[in-house]
Amino acid sequence: MSNTTWAKVRQDLHRIAELSEHEYQTAKRIAKELRPFQPDLLIENLGGTGVAAVFEGDEAGKTLLFRAELDALPIQEINNFDHKSVTEGISHKCGHDGHMTTLLALAEKLHRENLPSKGRAVLLFQPAEENGEGAKAILADPKFEQIEPDEVFAWHNLPGYEMNSIILKKDNFNAAVKSIIIKLHGKTSHAGEPEKGINPAPALAEIITASLEYSNNDPERKDFTLVTPIHATMGEIAYGISAGYAELRLTIRTWSESEMAKLEQNILNTIERITNKYGIPVETSWTQEFSANFNTSDTLEKVRQSSEFLGLQTFHKKIPFKWGEDFGLFTQKYPGAMFGIGSGLKTPALHNPDYDFPDELIETGANILLEVIRSNQ
Repeated sequence: MSNTTWAKVRQDLHRIAELSEHEYQTAKRIAKELRPFQPDLLIENLGGTGVAAVFEGDEAGKTLLFRAELDALPIQEINNFDHKSVTEGISHKCGHDGHMTTLLALAEKLHRENLPSKGRAVLLFQPAEENGEGAKAILADPKFEQIEPDEVFAWHNLPGYEMNSIILKKDNFNAAVKSIIIKLHGKTSHAGEPEKGINPAPALAEIITASLEYSNNDPERKDFTLVTPIHATMGEIAYGISAGYAELRLTIRTWSESEMAKLEQNILNTIERITNKYGIPVETSWTQEFSANFNTSDTLEKVRQSSEFLGLQTFHKKIPFKWGEDFGLFTQKYPGAMFGIGSGLKTPALHNPDYDFPDELIETGANILLEVIRSNQ
């Protein structure tokens, strides 16, 4: 297909944006686009709505897995172009429509060039990246045993960098991220007699203040930690009632899994100490968990060499990105690399309501991944 045709496919995927774990139309369209390229194995309903296309060589060799994401975000699109999302309040504002199309373009190249000649190339279209559940579901699915990889690769478009520049990062590419839900079960009473109840306000305030003391927010430090309160609620808007229930949600970030374990335990110890002080029963649970993406030197070198062979400018980032990405669950288990491709200095930021994936990145991404496969032949 031509670049123009792949742009149309990308725009079609943009129109039918679907949320995490509900990517039914998207997965169906992906499978339809893959079939003409005759993968040796096409696995559907993998980890939910996931799709995997396997291209096998005639000789034994490594299995390389390349991942794209199926899901969109709960963001109302403000663009007015023809391919705007048809679903109210849901749109592709992270570029997953472009990532998917890049793998489809790669599938066409593998079919046309009869690659790989040895080993296997697995193109994985993963559900539910945005809520951190997709990689977990893929790895837990027994069908994944058919495509157990030796190395794993993924990329992300990056606004704020020169178009088609390649962003590389040794070791950790981005942060480990977790979010905690804290529920404080006090006792409701009359607002004029708060002593007859247990108002959670003092405990809520103290937990927020104490948790923030664990945050240094200095990306230069190896023990970088970031604690961000994202939501708090307490009681009802009823002036005669002293609140009896409160809920707090925090997001925590570190550069490594070991630092994450320390921060997690510190937060839990703090919550226990404060709630014991005020005699308030508490429930805690974790959600939206993203492991740090760790790039091994060998896999990252394949990406670097492939990019430079194609004449693309490479940029080595010194500090990881602060955002989470559930591909980290793959790179914690398999040797792998995640890298970025610049999507323009003036492109709206990811998750902005006016963001749109630049179609010219499709060919760039597909060519880099193709060269990675060729390096394995």
